Amino acid sequence: MQEILAHRDGIAFLALGTDENRFSEAWLTAVEAALEEVVSSDSSVLVTSGAGKFFSNGLDLEWVQQHLDQFNDYAARVQVLLARFLTLPVPTVALVNGHAFGAGAMLALAHDFRIMRVDRGYFCFPEVDIKIPFTPGMTALIQAKLTPQAAVASMVTGQRISGADAVHWGIVDRAVSETELAAAGQELAASLLGKDQDTLGTIKSRLFESAAASLRTF
Repeated sequence: MQEILAHRDGIAFLALGTDENRFSEAWLTAVEAALEEVVSSDSSVLVTSGAGKFFSNGLDLEWVQQHLDQFNDYAARVQVLLARFLTLPVPTVALVNGHAFGAGAMLALAHDFRIMRVDRGYFCFPEVDIKIPFTPGMTALIQAKLTPQAAVASMVTGQRISGADAVHWGIVDRAVSETELAAAGQELAASLLGKDQDTLGTIKSRLFESAAASLRTF
């Protein structure tokens, strides 16, 4: 993969990719390395975004079907990455530029803040309709970030949730137009600069201790 991390004005910008941004092995390796760079750099906030139609469509289901014998190791790696985002010792902002489905939606939830496009893209947990139950770790992540009502509305129904409805349910913090998305993310990130990593890392690790532990146990 090409370089996916850039630094500007104390903010690290993580570009998930320009396609469906599924969690391929190469994609996982690149994102894992990017997070290591973030915590060792001078940047003190992380902004994550996709491009075009997709934020992320989640698991690489085509690869999974071809490597069923490796599924447990693959799923464990995905969950560890989600736990890493959840407890990253810098503030994190997800710019949900397009569709966020399944584990891609969980990736957005693992960030501290979410800004979504109001005019295109859906937030969706399709697991109930594709007959893939949520793992205990994934359930714990969703429960840690959403109200019980929002969890039921998204997990039990499998409905596609627009930006405006995602704000209503508290799934995202704001919904803006495509032209406003980058500026809104940078403005929020700038307001979060300068947090001490040791302090914030401890706060987030304790705040999400149960969910992170569940994600790391597969």
